[in-house]
Amino acid sequence: MNRMIKFLKDYFIRFLVYGFIGWLYEVLWYIIVKNKFVNRGVLLGPVLPIYGFGMIILLLLLSKYKSKKHTLSDFLNGNIAVFTICSFLYITIIEYTSSTKIYRIDEFGKKYGVSFLVAIIVSLLIRYIVVKKLKNSKIANLEITPIVIFLLIFVITTIIEYISHYVIDVYFNNILWDYSKDFLNLNARVNFDASRNFAIGGTFLMYLVEPFIMRLTNSKSKIVNYSVVASACVLIIDIIYTVLH
Repeated sequence: MNRMIKFLKDYFIRFLVYGFIGWLYEVLWYIIVKNKFVNRGVLLGPVLPIYGFGMIILLLLLSKYKSKKHTLSDFLNGNIAVFTICSFLYITIIEYTSSTKIYRIDEFGKKYGVSFLVAIIVSLLIRYIVVKKLKNSKIANLEITPIVIFLLIFVITTIIEYISHYVIDVYFNNILWDYSKDFLNLNARVNFDASRNFAIGGTFLMYLVEPFIMRLTNSKSKIVNYSVVASACVLIIDIIYTVLH
């Protein structure tokens, strides 16, 4: 019972912290781009639940993988890391150098599919040669776990955002975001830039913010416990008010 309570408390703290960071990210983005303040959350308080739940999902799925060391010499993880670096560099360069705006993924495939595939194959061959020639070197044993974590977060957050958009659109007849005019979008529900930003932010949170939260959740301070209870009460009231209104 005590373990269950601690588990719920720990992840509720994560929900609040990451939900607030997500709210802050959305609000600051709107201030910078639109030059005005808008509460981007569905609640009155400064918490975006999708960010809180999203980071919890990422932590539950990826924490065990993150705790292990993976190097460039690892066949699967090494190839994934090289693919990630090459593909993201390639796509980003195309995004900012192409004379025509590419909106849909199929448009990108028709125009750059062959050259993209060639670039990936060449990069994987280079990785194979480097690892084979420098088997016991620092390069071959270079840790690439954060790079693979980045790609996994990219994939997971893209799926979460796509499903969220689909559910809100189909079942609630509401469209909260539209990526139809954004680079490399899929059915206007997700796009490359947003998913890349989520991957960057998610990786940053997992490696720099999560250690701080772990120290917070391991704290036996009564102040932390009282703050969790008070925050839970406020959140419940906020949810009830939002649903009723």
